[in-house]
Amino acid sequence: MQRHLISAADLTRDDAVLILDTAEEMARVADRPIKKLPTLRGRTIVNLFFEDSTRTRISFEAAEKRLSADVINFSAKGSSVSKGESLKDTAQTLEAMGVDAVVIRHGASGAPYRLANSGWIDAAVINAGDGTHQHPTQALLDAFTMRRRLVGRDAGLGQDLSGRRITLVGDVLHSRVARSNVDLLHTLGAEVTLVAPPTLLPVGIESWPCEVSYDLDSTLPKSDAVMMLRVQRERMHAAFFPTEREYSRRYGLDGDRMARMPEHAIVMHPGPMVRGMEITAEVADSDRCTVVEQVANGVSIRMAVLYLLLGGNEPAVTHTRPPVAHHHPSNERSAHTPFAAEEK
Repeated sequence: MQRHLISAADLTRDDAVLILDTAEEMARVADRPIKKLPTLRGRTIVNLFFEDSTRTRISFEAAEKRLSADVINFSAKGSSVSKGESLKDTAQTLEAMGVDAVVIRHGASGAPYRLANSGWIDAAVINAGDGTHQHPTQALLDAFTMRRRLVGRDAGLGQDLSGRRITLVGDVLHSRVARSNVDLLHTLGAEVTLVAPPTLLPVGIESWPCEVSYDLDSTLPKSDAVMMLRVQRERMHAAFFPTEREYSRRYGLDGDRMARMPEHAIVMHPGPMVRGMEITAEVADSDRCTVVEQVANGVSIRMAVLYLLLGGNEPAVTHTRPPVAHHHPSNERSAHTPFAAEEK
């Protein structure tokens, strides 16, 4: 594993499988009465969100707290950033506080890379979504969901997605989820097809490691998983398709289209879903739709990433820094394994 997680393209097959396998271990914690590990006790993680987010921010926060890290949530709105402070100044403020990791979501593509390679801060940087560029933990949780459903939980350990056929449908142009998934799924051996109107495909798509189709109906019978992408209105400043009804007719997934998929095939969506646009309520609420699983799996994946970046090389959980003042004797309890449950 590298020190930072900036792009899904940076992960080797072994890196990706290690994260998926570690996430399976982390998922077992969710089944316990006390969903807590002492692994990152004494570490401080900042969630630095310059863009609105519900699922991703809450998912990271849940993951951090289950690993017993100290968590600081930093929202750009109402902060010094809204008063004009630069990313550099914000980073240097965090460095002065001695943070160990920064989870950053930013509207500008490349901001997490800049933060990781600037020398402004000596902390692990995890990209929680930057512009229309990358969202690596989303791709990992999607791959984790696919592996569980298509290969099996126990059978999947150590396995990739070789030979699986994955179709991504919709607004590829504005989707960091699509970019990250194409990179990671290709690394894991899957065959990826993008289906979208020509206006919603980016320039240079022919260099991506995937196929491109404009016909959803012809790809569905050959798909093991179909991921519907949200039409990102907030990033659109032009007319990319005639009407919502026309878009839904050609690129929306309804019950009739779902029936053309193989029996084992699953329907995915990174959320938030626009029901009636890219997906109907019938499909969204069906047993084949994994949206709720993806949210739960997101916590396990983010726990795995944080564990591997910040503590995963240590055989047992120990303090890497001296205990902070004001500690209480009860905090001196130590665990013999990374997966020992702990009350806090």
